[in-house]
Amino acid sequence: VIVCDRPNPIGGAAVAGNVLEPEFASFVGQFPLPVRHGMTVCELAQLFRDHFGIECEVELITMSGWSREDWFDETDAPWVLPSPNMPTVDTAVVFPATVLLEGTQMSEGRGSTRPFEIIGAPYINSDQFAGALNALGLSGVYFRANNFQPTFQKHAGKNCGGVQIHVLDRNTFDSAKCGVAIVKTAYDLYKDDFRWKDPPYEYEYDRNPFDIITGTGKLRAQIEAGTDLDAMEKSWVPKLEEFKGLRREFLLY
Repeated sequence: VIVCDRPNPIGGAAVAGNVLEPEFASFVGQFPLPVRHGMTVCELAQLFRDHFGIECEVELITMSGWSREDWFDETDAPWVLPSPNMPTVDTAVVFPATVLLEGTQMSEGRGSTRPFEIIGAPYINSDQFAGALNALGLSGVYFRANNFQPTFQKHAGKNCGGVQIHVLDRNTFDSAKCGVAIVKTAYDLYKDDFRWKDPPYEYEYDRNPFDIITGTGKLRAQIEAGTDLDAMEKSWVPKLEEFKGLRREFLLY
């Protein structure tokens, strides 16, 4: 296999979020990586081959001129949509946060003009939701109250209350923590209406979709138990630090 390296669209410096537990491996994630791994495809290829034991002959074609701190729009490479609902680098910046909404009945903005940046549901009061999220004081982000009507997928044709996520400083914005905060806040405020997505999801017919996306059953259980956001973050730090140590062995830049 020949792997031609490319910049990580959201930079290669930050590492964040829960590390997938092996028993939650699926089509979505097969190896214990965190939500945001901060690696390139060549670095991942080495990790998969040498640490996770994929028996494969790999030739790595590395990049020149890329720094780990570079975001994709700071390179001279053209942006090519990796997915129909990933139209811009801005989408990629918030994706590690709002992809979690795929595991709920909330809209992650598909069918809107800003997928994954505009989120909500018919039962959400946009001003209340935005106020609660901004009160958390998350770094580098502002939540603007917003009402929208998706043209397809979840809640198509229905008026949804929610927020538009404005990333003010993407170098301090913790997308992994933000995603958990969004889901937890929606659950806490609208417990009578909030619902997890039912299976199937991505070829998985028996397991909870939110657990598949987060790579654990702990976060959903903590949200349902009313666990404090900071305590939730602390629960994934030990495995994350362990991954950071492993990751260093495979960095090429």
